Amino acid sequence: MKLDIIPVKWSDDGVLMLDQRLLPTEEVWLTLKTYDEVAAGIKDMVVRGAPAIGVSAAYGIALGAKNFVGTTVADLEDELEYISGVLAKTRPTAVNLFWAIDRMNRTFQKAKAEGKTVSEIKEILKVDAIAIHDEDIESQRLIAQYGGELLADGDTVLTHCNAGALATGGVWGTALGVIRGAVDQGKSISVIADETRPYLQGARLTAWELMEDDIPVTLITDNMSGHIMKKGGVHAVVVGSDRIAANGDVANKIGTYMVAVLAKRHGIPFYVAAPLSTVDLNTPTGDEIPIEERDRTEVTHVKNIQLAPEGVGITNYAFDVTPNDLVTAIITEKGVARAPYTESLKAQFKS
Repeated sequence: MKLDIIPVKWSDDGVLMLDQRLLPTEEVWLTLKTYDEVAAGIKDMVVRGAPAIGVSAAYGIALGAKNFVGTTVADLEDELEYISGVLAKTRPTAVNLFWAIDRMNRTFQKAKAEGKTVSEIKEILKVDAIAIHDEDIESQRLIAQYGGELLADGDTVLTHCNAGALATGGVWGTALGVIRGAVDQGKSISVIADETRPYLQGARLTAWELMEDDIPVTLITDNMSGHIMKKGGVHAVVVGSDRIAANGDVANKIGTYMVAVLAKRHGIPFYVAAPLSTVDLNTPTGDEIPIEERDRTEVTHVKNIQLAPEGVGITNYAFDVTPNDLVTAIITEKGVARAPYTESLKAQFKS
């Protein structure tokens, strides 16, 4: 692989985030010095993608602890509870956010039970946040390995949104990790990236990542995928996910459901790649997954250019849910899960 980008990093000065809103024309790093700035970075999509959001939330808690000026563990606990609440309100669909917050709070409770001091707990939280990041990168490597084996030499893969290094802790990615894994296994793979309106993650981010890696990529409009499939131009679809229910229903970027229906119609395998931290066994089906709605201007404008008439009604759901019967397999760091997902996903947590 040529690309080795880490979109979020810990530093002594604060949390570093690559501002993905400016890609591909500008590469700007922001230094976020408070947990509030980290929360804003998540909400405003400086960083996006479920695994990357989880890593950022962990760093936000560690940064909030680092900046804590009190002297008692009890006061630090109150501060962390407040910080966790602020972070939890940023992106409701991505379960990795809540997974990371919960893990960091469990790390705090363990340190508290062991009688650690405030300064010791600050260091413990920083170390665990970095561990969450390292573990995420390793999980992407394993997803790439398992998923790459599902693709054949010469395949053309359609992907929706950006589930690459930019959407994770870095290096591999989830859906793009599967593609990178196949390439690392010596296979010739080409990619069709749809633009992914309204935020254009496919056009801006996926195309950029793949070009940096010298992996052949063709950009299409969102409404072109059915035509390309009908012509035989797609051999597999690989997407990421922001939350996977216990039954295998998959929440991902809006438009994923349509792609899955088209893939089913044309007999094309539809794969979902995500770490186990994206699987929410406490959510029985996709019906219970909260779907984020974002600002109307994301639909009416591209950056500062207005596309739609002033005052038109707008609906801007950020995600949709693909039913499990349209999903060929779910690829995690523990291997490839297939239907019935209620059993296969649960088994991966035990393995």
